[in-house]
Amino acid sequence: MTLIAQITDMHIRPSGKKAYGVVDTEAMLRGAVSSILAESRRPDLVIASGDLTDCGLVEEYELLRDILKPLPMPVYLIPGNHDRRENLRLVFGSEGYMPMNGEFLHYTVEDQPLRLIALDTVVPGKGHGEMDAPRLAWLRSRLDEQPDRPTMIFMHHPPFPTGLQHMDSINCRNADAMAELVRRYPNVERVVCGHHHRSIQIRWAGTIGSVAPSVAHQVVLDLQPHEDALFTMEPPGYHLHLWQPDAGVITHTSFVGQFAGPYPFLLDPDYPAFGDKAAAPMTHNAATKPMSSRA
Repeated sequence: MTLIAQITDMHIRPSGKKAYGVVDTEAMLRGAVSSILAESRRPDLVIASGDLTDCGLVEEYELLRDILKPLPMPVYLIPGNHDRRENLRLVFGSEGYMPMNGEFLHYTVEDQPLRLIALDTVVPGKGHGEMDAPRLAWLRSRLDEQPDRPTMIFMHHPPFPTGLQHMDSINCRNADAMAELVRRYPNVERVVCGHHHRSIQIRWAGTIGSVAPSVAHQVVLDLQPHEDALFTMEPPGYHLHLWQPDAGVITHTSFVGQFAGPYPFLLDPDYPAFGDKAAAPMTHNAATKPMSSRA
């Protein structure tokens, strides 16, 4: 089994500066790191699916590196539309997994039971992403290398619709061509993305597409047609992708923070029992035992 934590859309600003004058993204990412470290089973690795920083400044990437430093497992980054490749390379290039030459920051992670393919969908200066011919050719070559090995693709811009009109207008373009390619490879377990600041799932290209929530602010859930780009301070979160050979990838949403509980499932003494006398109250002893099988 392999457990992968997916964090996304951190939008780190220089220390002391809030994104949009509201969001303390540094504090929120530090909270997410603490939550990952507190998981009952620690992830084997972490993937960060873009918009790592808000402005792509070297200072922001240096702060990001400091915030992520407590994570003992490997952390793999890809850029989003708020990032700058040259500054990301400058600060994180020494990690060894990121290509230091060429235009795009594509790479693969080969040392896990679940293979990872990281895609750079950034179009500099634009909010939308793109899988153009050179990027599709690179992806095709990587998929051809190991067509039977379970694989997860991670990228920033979703190549599929989500129903959030203003966000879908800045999705990954040339998505139909990417879908046609991915559909040829049934070993692709998931295509996981960021960008939309919400937890979203869709059946797409013969596999499952998903978007992870932001570890900071969330896009307003409004499925009516509109052009307004609005965010809300709903609870931040991240995805946990559990790879099991007999089941494939199982995805959970984990919320950042500390919450009351856990509590056992105890039934009140007068709670009606299930059985031959459904209306009869349970005995005190039976009622106070944890009812885990009915959780």
